[in-house]
Amino acid sequence: MFNQNGLSLDQAPPISVVLRFFFSGGLFGILAGVLILFFQNKIFDASTMEAVTLTHTLTLGVMLSFMFAALFQMLPVIAGVTLPLPVKKADLLQYPFLLGVITLLFAFNLSYAWLYLLASLLLGGSILYIIVVMLQNLLKIPHHSASSKGMLFSLLALGIVILLALYLTGTLSGIFPGTHYTHVKESHYAFGLFGWISLLIISISFQVIEMFYVTPAYPKPVSTCLPLSILTILVISTITGLFTPAVTLGVNLLLAVTLTAYALLTLKRLTERKRPLADATVWFWRLGLSSLILSMLFMSISQFTDIQTIHTLSYIFFTSFALSIVFAMFYKIVPFLTWFHLNSQGYFTAPMMHEVIHPKTAKKHLYIHLATITTFILAVFIPAFIFIAGILTIVSFSWMTYQIVHAHLLYKKTQKTGEKFDMKMS
Repeated sequence: MFNQNGLSLDQAPPISVVLRFFFSGGLFGILAGVLILFFQNKIFDASTMEAVTLTHTLTLGVMLSFMFAALFQMLPVIAGVTLPLPVKKADLLQYPFLLGVITLLFAFNLSYAWLYLLASLLLGGSILYIIVVMLQNLLKIPHHSASSKGMLFSLLALGIVILLALYLTGTLSGIFPGTHYTHVKESHYAFGLFGWISLLIISISFQVIEMFYVTPAYPKPVSTCLPLSILTILVISTITGLFTPAVTLGVNLLLAVTLTAYALLTLKRLTERKRPLADATVWFWRLGLSSLILSMLFMSISQFTDIQTIHTLSYIFFTSFALSIVFAMFYKIVPFLTWFHLNSQGYFTAPMMHEVIHPKTAKKHLYIHLATITTFILAVFIPAFIFIAGILTIVSFSWMTYQIVHAHLLYKKTQKTGEKFDMKMS
């Protein structure tokens, strides 16, 4: 079911490229938990710098790190794209990216103009660089699948997110007058949440839902038209919103209906899978998709009310959607890659996938993650629960980070002490 007649070791990047992006995402997740303990319930007020800091810790530090890991791995699998010199490209992306995220978090809290400029240089340069590299390779594909085309659109959306962000940081540093600051900020969030995160998850799901869980394929009109439709809606609304702010209401409702329909369809596909046993990753997908439906419901209600609780619940459920799907993919990708690379190197003692990360380990993380989301919801109504939510966030990401370290050590141990097939002819 892989494109290009399967995945070969020549196409796949070294496992270190993928693991290190997951690892940095895990560390930022732990940092997010620490920040929650310090910021407490101020994170629920989107106008505060505490909320802005936590949001970017999660979206940049966590989500973007995880999604870069997925892209480096999924481009060869889904799109048949081979990135030359993947380690060098990962270096040129990750080191300035990590420094840029940390610089931006300091800039939010210290408000020094030079910090905003440095963060813009580091983040803008590194992210736009990898976007250009990946788009160049995607555009060379003669025949696109729905997933590869969707990834192309999601990368375009990420590029727009970064360009809008550069205008915002330029305004905060005093370079731009900020005439359209509020509208650009709203468009920045919209492209980030719906155009980048949602689009990438949707695009990857067109193939991995069928591939991993043996379900019927998505209807062709959905897989063909949905990603482009979402991107088009966002582009048009950003342009028209400069002149007619009221258009935002209609756009948000249209996006809510569209994403809810996608979530319901995917949930239906998961009920139709040919493998009856449901592992933890299936439940991560179900939790994520259910959270997306609830997020869109609360977002729709929030268009007609100023009640802060409604807005907050929409953000919490969207975060649950994004992280649940990321965890689902993580528990599929890491065990497979560890086995795949060692097996391809000829080690017949390569650990099986369940020996890298046992299914029960993933299920325990599912319970931790579900408890984390539940305590965040409770904290909206009972403030003291925010401390439990912060601690569980640290536990959740520490649990995942440990699995990465364990997989890496197991990989290195097998390379050092494992036995290979004797390829010599007798």
